[in-house]
Amino acid sequence: MSAVGAAPFYFAPAVERLDRDSLRRLQLERLRGALTRAYGVPHYRQAFDRAGVRPEDLAVLEDLARFPFTTKADLRDTYPFGLFAVPREQVVRLHASSGTTGRPTVVGYTEGDIATWGELIARSLACAGVRPGDIFHNALGYGLFTGGLGFHYGAERLGCAVVPMSGGQTEKQIQLIRDFGATVINATPSYALNLAETATRLGIDLAGGSLRIGIFGAEPWSETMRGELDRRLGLRAIDSYGLSEVMGPGVAMECSHRLGMHGWEDHFLFEVIDPETLEPLPFGQPGELVITPLTKEALPLVRYRTRDIATLTDDPCPCGRTHLRILRVTGRNDDMMIIRGVNVYPSQVEAVLLGVAGLAPHYQLILSRQGWLDHLTIEAEADAVAGDEERGRLAALLRHHVKSLIGVTCDVRVHPPGTLPRSEGKAVRVKDLRQEGA
Repeated sequence: MSAVGAAPFYFAPAVERLDRDSLRRLQLERLRGALTRAYGVPHYRQAFDRAGVRPEDLAVLEDLARFPFTTKADLRDTYPFGLFAVPREQVVRLHASSGTTGRPTVVGYTEGDIATWGELIARSLACAGVRPGDIFHNALGYGLFTGGLGFHYGAERLGCAVVPMSGGQTEKQIQLIRDFGATVINATPSYALNLAETATRLGIDLAGGSLRIGIFGAEPWSETMRGELDRRLGLRAIDSYGLSEVMGPGVAMECSHRLGMHGWEDHFLFEVIDPETLEPLPFGQPGELVITPLTKEALPLVRYRTRDIATLTDDPCPCGRTHLRILRVTGRNDDMMIIRGVNVYPSQVEAVLLGVAGLAPHYQLILSRQGWLDHLTIEAEADAVAGDEERGRLAALLRHHVKSLIGVTCDVRVHPPGTLPRSEGKAVRVKDLRQEGA
């Protein structure tokens, strides 16, 4: 077992420190195999043929830009198994999205895919500072959602004792964290905040307890939110990235330096594109993240448009890993609100709100229509019992900061503590009433 600084590499130490040229050669070899697997799928064969490209046309990594994108609509249009590249009998696991906005997206895994997934989660957790013997409290949802089971098997692979709690039963979760002495918690950041708030209400000091590391993801969250989680739970909050269509969690993870998430380039090829022109963008420039899995067997995806807005960097990290880093995901194309010509992401509002003393880190953004124009109302909470006058002052202060820092005029309503709904999974930050008022 080798070490970089004081942190040993528990998984794939050589590949995590490959020089860029060697890493690109490995990617090129694996990308050729991924394109060949995809070309055996009727959808991709037709898409490649329309674009006038074949797998053998890939001579260098940059040639991938000639190949067509894959979108979530492609998965829905081929529901349920139309994008599988192996016989259905070789698929040993099926996950799916909720399908609340239409057909669900279905993801299949071969036995080899499951093994790869577990290894990547284990590698990711080791990168974050999790170690064999840690008690891993898993508060992500189990079932068709990839988060809970993905982390479960990866944490066991690393040698952790896993508490498969899933979401909900908040007071029970707090009891088990204390009774079992959990050292690592895995949750959405909004639910972790709910746990911290409930513990405070119950007179329980989680910040002074056993928790050391928090693995948080599945929704955008700000640096200000990270500070809240660090303080309220007494841990080091680590950003995690993945998405069900590409694999699930385990695509990228921060190390303890928290300078961006290391993307595992031996298994995924990352691009950033201009979401309007679809042209590739260089490192350091924000755009839409596009991912091509290099080793998936059941469901090969070519240039999958994640809709996540992010920036890539290959600047050296103090931990010694050479894989590129994904700087914090600031939002999604489909989460972006355009309010009177101004682009607004929920994470921007969150960062401003958490900077106002006297406001709790709970909010909802209400979109409505005033005449022909879209309008934003921010529903927030005071962090302590306050009268109408004080809540009015906080509302005016937040309204002023949103206008000056984001550039959009909005209404703000500040409610008493405990008014807004709490998350037991992914937080619902935006409520769109525009169709109702149309």
